[in-house]
Amino acid sequence: MSTQLPAEEFERRLEAVRGRLAETDAGAGVWFGATSIEYLTGFDHIQTERPVVLAVTDERVAITVPRLEVERVESNPRIDAVYHYRDYPGGKSIETAVEMLEELGVDAVAADADGAPGVMGYQGPVLSEFVDLESQGWVARLRWEKSEAELELIRESAKWANLGHRYLAEYTEPGAHPATVSQRASLEASRAMLDTLGDQYVARTRGDGPVHAGYITGEQTRLPHGHTANRRLEAGDVLVTGASANVDGYFSELERTMFVGEPDDEQVNYFEIMAEAQDIAIDELGPGVPIAAVDRAVEAYFEEQGVADLAQHHVGHNIGMGGHEPPYIDEGWGDHCESEHTNYDEDDAVMQPGHVWTIEPGIYTDTYGYRHSDTIAVTEDGIEWLTYYPRDLESNIVSLE
Repeated sequence: MSTQLPAEEFERRLEAVRGRLAETDAGAGVWFGATSIEYLTGFDHIQTERPVVLAVTDERVAITVPRLEVERVESNPRIDAVYHYRDYPGGKSIETAVEMLEELGVDAVAADADGAPGVMGYQGPVLSEFVDLESQGWVARLRWEKSEAELELIRESAKWANLGHRYLAEYTEPGAHPATVSQRASLEASRAMLDTLGDQYVARTRGDGPVHAGYITGEQTRLPHGHTANRRLEAGDVLVTGASANVDGYFSELERTMFVGEPDDEQVNYFEIMAEAQDIAIDELGPGVPIAAVDRAVEAYFEEQGVADLAQHHVGHNIGMGGHEPPYIDEGWGDHCESEHTNYDEDDAVMQPGHVWTIEPGIYTDTYGYRHSDTIAVTEDGIEWLTYYPRDLESNIVSLE
């Protein structure tokens, strides 16, 4: 069991971006995105109005951070030099990054953005005011195919998500409030995870703690991104659940449609259609399969069942360091790869070993929604189920006895 990425993983990633860098005229690869910086170096931070800028040359790795991050980043074994400014806006963040590049002997870069993202009120100069810049999306693309070390973290995440979901089901009863059930389930599963992993657990700035489990209820379920309403559970409620766990910055996704008490015939019918659609999608998965074909297979089934108008989103997406990552299981994915607006090619339109998918076709009526989601990896010769909470109807009925 591994709950931390090995040092060799970061070495491989840095080697990969240096290989891309060698194909350009740039002297450094530059990243402003927090997830990309964490992916390459293991340094995690909350992206705020204070820019963080990573530079990778063929020999060195340097970073510019606000003063408040210096102590956290100085111990990172993969970062050779740390530059800092006091704060934003008084500190000259981009100018400090430019000084960093000058000391690295760099006057042209390949960057993930032309300056820091405008979050939390940041407004600053763009990097191209100071150096020649070309755009690149190297890290975003590298993240598509997970390594065995990354898969091990997602497997571990799925294990603790399963426990969180079991507590969620156990504590669900009429009269309970969804928020407090979620807090209790998340707390109990997190406590078990921390007690079990001990020093192996790595705390990260991203995420809601070790384990998070919760659900949306009643009419909120008819909205794919509904919220936890301020209402107590009632007999007859439909629930759409969600559980995940943060293992060294990696996540899985487990969702179920559940019922508080016995569902009526209409609810059973929609549940069975949804579950069959998920089966169809999973049966389609595999290396070399056109990604768009999976979405089209589900869409054809929904049309056959007369519920195509109740489907509001595509079948799924990749997952890893982010809850939503490309590629996306969407009928337009193949066309998207051929678009002049992307740097993808025909190989990017098919499933590859190392892709980790959420499979979550849903249908949404005027009263309730129905959606399972499972996390499944594509392997060299097929697929591997990572989540494993029961999917059948009986297992997802909360008994009122």
